Amino acid sequence: MTTGRRDEAAIERALSALDLETKVRLLSGQDFWTLPAVPEIGLGSLVMSDGPIGVRGVRWSPDDPSVALPSPTALAASWDPTLARRAGRLLAAECRRRGIHLLLAPTVNLHRSPLGGRHFECYSEDPLLTAEIGVGYVTGLQECGVGATVKHFVANDSETERMTVDVRVSERALRELYLAPFERIVGAGVWAVMAAYNGVNGATMTEHRPLLHDLLKREWGFDGVVVSDWTAARSTVASADAGLDVVMPAAGDPWGAALVAAVRAGTVAETLVDDKVRRVLRLAARVGLLDGGAPSVPPPGPATPTGVPAPPDGAALAREVATRSMVLARNTGDLLPLHAGRLRRVAVLGALAEDARIQGGGSAQVSPPHVVSPLAGLATALPDVVLDHAVGADPRPRLRPAGGNGWSPVIATLRAADGRELYRAELDRATVRWMGDLPDGLRPAEVARVELAARYTPTRGGRHRFALHGFGEFVLSVGGSELFAGPLFDERDDPGTVFLSTVERRFDVPLTAGEPVDVLLSRTLSEERSGFVSASLGHAEPAEPIPGPAGGNTDPGDRPAGGDADPAGDEAEALLAEAVRVASDADLAVVVVGTTEEVESEGFDRSTLALPGRQDELVRRVAAVNPRTVVVVNAGSPVLMPWVDEVAAVLLTWFPGQEAGHALADVLLGRAEPGGRLPTTWPRRPEDCPGLNVTPVDGVLDYPDDVLVGYRGWRAEPLFPFGHGLGYTDWDYQALSVEDGPAGPVAVATVSNAGGRPGAEVVQLYVGPEHTEPDRPVRWLAGFARVEAAPGEAVTVRVPLPARGFQVWTGHGWRTRPGRYRLEAARSVADRRLTVLFDV
Repeated sequence: MTTGRRDEAAIERALSALDLETKVRLLSGQDFWTLPAVPEIGLGSLVMSDGPIGVRGVRWSPDDPSVALPSPTALAASWDPTLARRAGRLLAAECRRRGIHLLLAPTVNLHRSPLGGRHFECYSEDPLLTAEIGVGYVTGLQECGVGATVKHFVANDSETERMTVDVRVSERALRELYLAPFERIVGAGVWAVMAAYNGVNGATMTEHRPLLHDLLKREWGFDGVVVSDWTAARSTVASADAGLDVVMPAAGDPWGAALVAAVRAGTVAETLVDDKVRRVLRLAARVGLLDGGAPSVPPPGPATPTGVPAPPDGAALAREVATRSMVLARNTGDLLPLHAGRLRRVAVLGALAEDARIQGGGSAQVSPPHVVSPLAGLATALPDVVLDHAVGADPRPRLRPAGGNGWSPVIATLRAADGRELYRAELDRATVRWMGDLPDGLRPAEVARVELAARYTPTRGGRHRFALHGFGEFVLSVGGSELFAGPLFDERDDPGTVFLSTVERRFDVPLTAGEPVDVLLSRTLSEERSGFVSASLGHAEPAEPIPGPAGGNTDPGDRPAGGDADPAGDEAEALLAEAVRVASDADLAVVVVGTTEEVESEGFDRSTLALPGRQDELVRRVAAVNPRTVVVVNAGSPVLMPWVDEVAAVLLTWFPGQEAGHALADVLLGRAEPGGRLPTTWPRRPEDCPGLNVTPVDGVLDYPDDVLVGYRGWRAEPLFPFGHGLGYTDWDYQALSVEDGPAGPVAVATVSNAGGRPGAEVVQLYVGPEHTEPDRPVRWLAGFARVEAAPGEAVTVRVPLPARGFQVWTGHGWRTRPGRYRLEAARSVADRRLTVLFDV
């Protein structure tokens, strides 16, 4: 992943041919996603795109969907860097197909607080697990010639006031925890690092010379590009001097002519600019955009008849990642796996059973080629079983985008000011969302509006509810009657803010069964906001659950928490009663509960860990009438489970990606092992978390938990501990020892499959001082290994124990704490099976 002499020679030749203005031009986005080309030196335009579960691309392309893998929390729950590497290779193939050179992923900030709104996009509360999964992901991308961008450097662990918050954290905690995954991934050769919005200890990250220049570039030897988070750079001299290399996007760029002037005035050295350009050219050489370089190429793979390596099967890998990430948290009486032949009737309950939440909210959302819901997956897997679905409780605060039964295909059209059609696409659902360029190379000045149009034929008459959801200037009409015309945002709002926190308006329309009506939602585009488009047409039939207050507005700051989202009164009771009736007549009840985009998303933190709406009540009522109740938790991060002791089984599926339903059926029916182990502690009570607060005071967010983050600082018994996860077989831990290796101590552990079916286990190795030390955790993860074994088979693993695991950061650098240490082989941090002592 490094550059060789050929690359460096090409870089120096290219650099020497550039004047100052061109050098500076290479250091800023020419638009939202790209850096400019310089044909005179053989340099192509470098294109970036958001990840991390798919490749969104630089423009809205409904005819070119992206694979949607499970959330990063799910990938980390696999505890398998090799699987992460395969995910990286798949996404590299997606990038190459879509012309992307640099993927803005992975996110390796820590799960300091479960209230973090972007929790689902990060890996773990533990820096070692985060680092190893991140290295696998980065390696998979870059060995295929696509750059990875590890982010957000550093301490961007929450979303509240994320643009301006100053995080106050000790240097020791920074080094031992928050910087550790970045250090490991930089050491593995990542090509780009993203500087975060937030500040750390008094300096904003894009101007933080001690961390960007002194630590990242000089101490760690990082030779790649430091790119700003979008609009994070707000100064010229300070950010240039700190070590930032590239400012994104073009809008609001503080460099350009101002940086040229600073160089000529002597306030920024031209040698500093040269170093930045050299790094950009190095990245270009690595991804094949610089003539004379030696770019990375995709490794050999199975060849198609044309001789071209076949791309990975995205659907198959998405399904595999999902099954191997699902955590079986509870399984009383060995209810799972199910025996299909013994099932007559199954109740599948919950709004999310039919409308699966497959990804978190925010700027990195992708449009997959299809989504398999839990209900659809179970229907496919159980063709001879009667499946009864009831909503029971609906946590969704907004109406679902129109489409499906009774709806014609939704036609999305871009039009010029004179009404001419410039672009047309057919959608399954009436929703469009993009951040970046318009399709087919259309210029913003050409496009005046986007339309969503469809014909709807009601299957039942009565009061139908329609909604428009998004931001901008809208017109909504149903059956020729105009229901709304006006703005859904304040013009003074920042585009990024309104993009992440949009508004909904609802309208009741009486319709007659069988009589079609034309529905049109039109959104006016303005050139200055054309890069941010979000528009949806929602619909609910009279007999369907209709969340939220009738006919009102949904304020973007009024996000659901607890019981605010569900319909009230008789309607809510009717929904719950129907679910109870269906469950009482079933052999098995599968209740799918979870969060919504308004709960887990980029842009804001969570106000509560409680499930939104009346989902807790749904679980309790169903469990009271059916002892064979399985609760499927469709959430990217921890939620509270006040009913956990009342149900037979709990399966955590995270945000499981496009193959959600197929993967769920695989695990429930035992066709696949629930391979996940928790990458983060799940609390029984929020107040038990060692670090919970995400709300700054006067712009400052203190980290009082210091080095006691996550399981390292837990004192109360959690709901489910770090590393927890059951399988469908049993494991004996037979032997543990420590041997001397060429690079330090090596743990040697032997485990055997003591059950009656093949299975997989994650052998977790924790170390800690023999006697408690006041300034250190009792134990911490030092290594792990995933093993597979047939019934009765024993497997021995050898896991190096890195020297850093026995060191602490002092004001004078890293220092090993000599003494006697305890090594424990465990199934989780709370289920430790074998212990040995050894000296360091």
